Amino acid sequence: MSTSHTVSDAVPAAKKVEGAPAVAAAPAARSGLTARHLVLAAVALLLAAWGFLPEFSVTLLNYIGLYALVALGLVMLTGVGGMTSFGQAAFVGVGAYATAWASTSPDAAALFGALPPALLPWAGLVLGLVLTFAVAWFLGSITLKLSGHYLPLCTIAWGLSLYFLFGNLEFLGGHTGLAGVPPLVVAGFSLASPRVLGLLIWAVVLLGLWALHNLLDSREGRAIRSLKGGRVMAESMGVDTGRQRIKLFVLAALLAAVSGWLYAHLQRFVNPTPFSLHIGVEYLFMAVVGGAGHLWGAVLGAALITLLKEQLQDWLPRLLGSSGNFEVIVFGLLMLFVLQRFADGLWPQFAGWTRRWLRPTPVKLPAAAPLPQRALPQRGQVVLEASEVTKRFGGLVANNAVNLHVKAGEILALIGPNGAGKSTFFNMISGVDDPTSGEVRLMGQAMKGKPSRAFAALGLSRSFQHVRLLGQRTVLENVAVGAHLRASRGWIASMLRLDRAEEAAVLAEARRQIERCGLGAHADTPAASLALGQQRIVEIARALASQPAVLLLDEPAAGLRHLEKQALAKLLDQLRAEGLGILVVEHDMEFVMNLADRITVLEFGTVIAEGTPAEVQGNQRVLDAYLGGSDDLGVAA
Repeated sequence: MSTSHTVSDAVPAAKKVEGAPAVAAAPAARSGLTARHLVLAAVALLLAAWGFLPEFSVTLLNYIGLYALVALGLVMLTGVGGMTSFGQAAFVGVGAYATAWASTSPDAAALFGALPPALLPWAGLVLGLVLTFAVAWFLGSITLKLSGHYLPLCTIAWGLSLYFLFGNLEFLGGHTGLAGVPPLVVAGFSLASPRVLGLLIWAVVLLGLWALHNLLDSREGRAIRSLKGGRVMAESMGVDTGRQRIKLFVLAALLAAVSGWLYAHLQRFVNPTPFSLHIGVEYLFMAVVGGAGHLWGAVLGAALITLLKEQLQDWLPRLLGSSGNFEVIVFGLLMLFVLQRFADGLWPQFAGWTRRWLRPTPVKLPAAAPLPQRALPQRGQVVLEASEVTKRFGGLVANNAVNLHVKAGEILALIGPNGAGKSTFFNMISGVDDPTSGEVRLMGQAMKGKPSRAFAALGLSRSFQHVRLLGQRTVLENVAVGAHLRASRGWIASMLRLDRAEEAAVLAEARRQIERCGLGAHADTPAASLALGQQRIVEIARALASQPAVLLLDEPAAGLRHLEKQALAKLLDQLRAEGLGILVVEHDMEFVMNLADRITVLEFGTVIAEGTPAEVQGNQRVLDAYLGGSDDLGVAA
């Protein structure tokens, strides 16, 4: 596509960057260090000092590592995925009790009779992960269907249930617990010493940070990020949000179970007390204080809360002259302060202070291969058809027996006064909602009861009347969400960075669509910093990244200036020439009349006219429906 057809060519150069963060070269004051160098230096320093630290400091660091593992899961679940859980302590208990039972019970010895005693704790790890997976999948499939305050209330309910279950099962020792848990043994070397086991604990924490960072920096990571406030958009781009939510819930539970396994072999004793609801609230507190949307925030939050709790338990009784759980009161006040002053947690503040001295970590991806291409239908073929589509909300008829079809290689406009039912109809033909009666067919297939991701899989993509973007992510990342179904690598491949070739292809396609739409200068800019008109263009670029056969645009010209509308019209004209079927819902009559091949007019949910722009402009019923809008139609003519 020639540069004369890009939307942003209509925008003066000075205006293109208005309100956007600077994307110039890093300031001269920055050193050659990156955040990765800083992490490696911190790990090397901790490793060098580990053998010289006092026993008490080693114990504190071990507990910080154990808590950080659970908080990592909560960062993914709550901060990234938007699901609040107060019950993670129960999953820690599942991991701890599974290995304690496997290592100490005669029944377990009979079950694992072929295993030498040194391998029983590792069998306990496998048992704990399997049980946690089963329990978390079962609970998640039930509770994650809930929304609002019902979800956290359910996590409180099953968290309490599992806590009391631990204390009432005789084979788990009841409230007394299980003692005599053996130490871990690796290659004949005992990890009985907390100093030695601590190395394993922190190795697991660092491995978890690396794997989760890789996951978020991938196709699947973009799908996970879209769960928080963007599920309708994500489903329309082909993301199975229900499955992603359950997988995220299970991941957080498995991290908690690994923490419980390590805890059992550190303490060598397990009872129900550390797995109560109170501890579950503390875990969530760690994630929120550290920074619920940031992986390193889990480590920062775990360190702050553990150290603060240790100091408060010593000093508060001395100051108040009596003993008690006074630290709980302080934690509550601290939570109020953090939420008031640092809504995103403390890690973003810390990262902001260091960013001025560090340069961005370079991203290295292999050469990008082309993504799979969709075979577009023949020009003139009906690609989207609505037959007698009706939608009722109680006694209100939003759409009444609407018939409409879109052909490949044409632009159909759907217009009508406010309240005519355009948005309701738009949602039904894109899979967001189901019609009460009638049928929607896409590529010849009946789509009744199918979710919007099934529409996306067949080649339909759309924009939204109210812009739906991941505001804090870059334009490039937002547009890459549109190519979700054109890639296939899953969670494990992403965690192990086996998806780099595919990721390079997705990002290259996203950048191509961004440049095609004239926003190349903003590719690495947070989407929320763009003007509304530019955000609408980002949505169009995201839709094009899926290589659709049918493109639905909901008021694409809203917020655009005159020259920008002209550039958008040129882009849509080229897409029509490439064979796309395009349906546009728009209020700008001049834009519609100069662009559309055919126009369908709705009034009170009923089609009152259809035909070419000239035929619609001359239709008296259409002029009457606009109640004065005839002036607009006249101008468009």
